[in-house]
Amino acid sequence: MTSSDLFTPIFVPDALREAVAGDAWVRAMLDAEAALATAEAAEGLIPAEAAAAIAAAAPDLAGLGVAARASGNPVVPLVKALRAAAGEWVHHGATSQDILDSAAMLVARRALVPVLDELDAVVAACAALAREHRDTVMAGRTLLQQAQPVTFGLKAAGWLAGVAGARARLRELRLPAQLGGAAGTLSALGDRGPAVAARFAAELGLDAPPLPWHGDRRPVAELGAALAIAAGAVEKVALDVVLLAQTEVAEVAEESDGGRGGSSAMPHKHNPVGAVRARAAARSVRAAAGVLLEAMAGEHERAAGAWHSEWTALSDALAGTGGAAWSLHEALAGLTVDPERMAANLSDDLRGEPIGAAGVFIDRALELE
Repeated sequence: MTSSDLFTPIFVPDALREAVAGDAWVRAMLDAEAALATAEAAEGLIPAEAAAAIAAAAPDLAGLGVAARASGNPVVPLVKALRAAAGEWVHHGATSQDILDSAAMLVARRALVPVLDELDAVVAACAALAREHRDTVMAGRTLLQQAQPVTFGLKAAGWLAGVAGARARLRELRLPAQLGGAAGTLSALGDRGPAVAARFAAELGLDAPPLPWHGDRRPVAELGAALAIAAGAVEKVALDVVLLAQTEVAEVAEESDGGRGGSSAMPHKHNPVGAVRARAAARSVRAAAGVLLEAMAGEHERAAGAWHSEWTALSDALAGTGGAAWSLHEALAGLTVDPERMAANLSDDLRGEPIGAAGVFIDRALELE
């Protein structure tokens, strides 16, 4: 999802692309090295002037990815460049995984801001539709067949509840810093190791875990799973919009200004392009989350390959989730709803049937906004 300059802009907004791009990871790694130095200086393990020099350093990191081939991770060449600029105290007592895991959590925390903003916008759009169409009767459909009457407001309230619940899970996630040293004991820092780890987490604004999690990949896997659930909640809405926008159904339509939703071969078509984009982006998240879940089982204190597979997958999961919500928000914000068509599509034997507690359920869903 984040690897192409041609396709990525179709599915991911610019701010989110930047938040998970290579430059964002480099910035996060530099922030982690600066936070480590600051924490160690506060505990008297390195000179304060060394910490200041590390925090202020701006090494030349051009070609970092290529240089990382030899070591299998970008921290090794980054540390080499940073030591050339700021001296020998860079990376004191840490290992590459400490810096890269902490950077991953920083990238996630920063990228989750636009992701959650887009999910907020989807929830708000669903709430507006639920309020406006509280009493708009339409066919409820089960197994793609007409079942009992519902209201479009209730359908939108269901969308709201799904996305709001997934959003809540993302907000509750704990994003921990990582600091364990070579094998998870922080032996190079002596008895000051735990105190440095706590200060390090505080400097980064991340949670302080009870112990290093080099071999315990739950923080990354839980994040991936929560992103996949959020993307799935978004895709459910997008799929309903696609189905309701079919020519033969025509109960909703996306905005068509400026040629939006047009076809290169069939000018009569009005495709639900926002919902289509949302579905495509959401599908990429499940693939990325699968990689993150597969990476949970690693060898001993540091995995040989599983850990390395997490980096691009995490960026893709964040980008895909935010991108799916962005596209769906765009679709819902300009959605045209046709109550007359909904009424006309309702089977004759369902007309006048009660809609039960639809209004009560709408009100409950609106409390989640």
